[in-house]
Amino acid sequence: MLLNLTIKNFAIVSYVEVDWQKGMTTITGETGAGKSIAIDALGLCLGERALTNTVRPGSDKAELCASFDVTDNKSARQWLDAHDLQNDDECIIRRVISCEGRSRAYINGNSVPLNQLKTLGEKLINIHGQHDHQLLLKSTEQRRLLDAYANHQPMLAKLQSAQKQWRHLNNELATLQQQKQQRQAEQQLLHYQVQELDEFNIQDGEFTQLENDFKRHANAQKLMILSEQSLQTLANDEQMNAISALQQSLDSLSQLSEIDSNAKAITSLVEEAKISLEEACNDLNHYQQSIEINPEQYALIEERYSTAINLARKHHIEPENLLEHHKGLAAQLASIANDDMRLEHIDNELQDCLHQYQQLATKLSASRQKQAKLLAQKISSAMHELNMPDAKFELQLTTNESSEPAMYGLDNIEFVVAMNPGQSLESMAKVASGGELSRISLAIQVILAEKVDTPVLIFDEVDVGISGPTAAKVGQQLQRLGQNTQVICVTHLPQVAAKGDQQLFVSKLIDGKQTQTQVSHLSAVARENEVARLLAGDQISQSSLANAKELLAKTA
Repeated sequence: MLLNLTIKNFAIVSYVEVDWQKGMTTITGETGAGKSIAIDALGLCLGERALTNTVRPGSDKAELCASFDVTDNKSARQWLDAHDLQNDDECIIRRVISCEGRSRAYINGNSVPLNQLKTLGEKLINIHGQHDHQLLLKSTEQRRLLDAYANHQPMLAKLQSAQKQWRHLNNELATLQQQKQQRQAEQQLLHYQVQELDEFNIQDGEFTQLENDFKRHANAQKLMILSEQSLQTLANDEQMNAISALQQSLDSLSQLSEIDSNAKAITSLVEEAKISLEEACNDLNHYQQSIEINPEQYALIEERYSTAINLARKHHIEPENLLEHHKGLAAQLASIANDDMRLEHIDNELQDCLHQYQQLATKLSASRQKQAKLLAQKISSAMHELNMPDAKFELQLTTNESSEPAMYGLDNIEFVVAMNPGQSLESMAKVASGGELSRISLAIQVILAEKVDTPVLIFDEVDVGISGPTAAKVGQQLQRLGQNTQVICVTHLPQVAAKGDQQLFVSKLIDGKQTQTQVSHLSAVARENEVARLLAGDQISQSSLANAKELLAKTA
């Protein structure tokens, strides 16, 4: 339940703090005083969109804070726990709105996005405005009310999941069918390309080896000449070669070392150089012997090397990337084959999904038929209690003719009424007056409130267009509702105001410069005067005061 509401610098309110109690609270006040100011502030506090005139003129920000007891509100507690925002049994919601329109929201001291504030607010308060009854004329709202009364939310969730899956499969099928011709042309090209690369079958690192082998065979004669020249210079020239020259130098250094031991290190280095040179000559000799001029082998290497280059040029890639490119094209070809297989199977999936949807929709439709009769009986009874003794109310269900699954199922729903004896049932929009529509709306709201677990119900002048004995009936309905939940009702009717367990009065103070709104709890005597004012206007007479006392006495 709502415990406290604090309003700072909001609209024409400088500062107001209101403590709320159990049962039914009525709010009255003078015309233009801002009776709905607390309701508007609560709406903003719980995530509604802020308007440009939210902040009081001359202030830099508006601040709204509401605290709730959530001890018995299982839905709210679970939501708070799921979002790590729990704070024992009390929930404090705060919203700050700057004069530039920026907004910050807090739950139990934690900064949260506005959409989280709104989601939590729906679990704490249900606000019914004075124009809500106009929504009652829309078929979508009529279907929503029936489903809310029948608690169809779990069934609707399953139905909507099946419909969403059907729509997804249907879109996939349409896409695959549209792309089928394009895929066929692409498949032919890919098949040729992959087959060509399959036949070539290049291996990892093969092109680098091919390139080296091609260069070696292409330059075999030159390699023979260069290696022979090097061997001649190093060892094979009989007149003068590098090894012979080193040996001569080494002989001289050996004699030098015998005379001067300081030359031994130099001798060792020359010896090492001679040994290294001899090893190099040996390796070079083996290399020269390995060089062979084999025209047949060279032709094979040249052909494969040229094919690799031509294939790479054909696919606009580097030859080194042929293998990866081959794998990529093969994957694309496999994907197209998978799409074709998917096209073959998707029809079966669509039929299964449609069958599941139809089963769920048929079950929902049967429940709607049953619950529509129960709801119609309750609304008819409530209408009789609200001074419409001859009224008849029914919910007519017709089958949706669409060939595609709808999010709401198979049913179109229409509220039909007959207000007078002998009249046939017709659409509510055609036969119900504004006052009658307001009463029907209130009757439905009261019935739904008994079914839907919302701990705080707010009615903002839902009794517009109602007077006399009917107003008393409305008051009784709201009072009965207040026995099980907290009810807050903004009203201009004395018969409704008197039914509250407590009453708040909204007044407007003007000091010549500024206008301020105040909210105060009425004492027993002040309440008698206020109800009398509602009965007779500003000139309270003894008769109106006596009537006020009588109304309040009946409530007590």
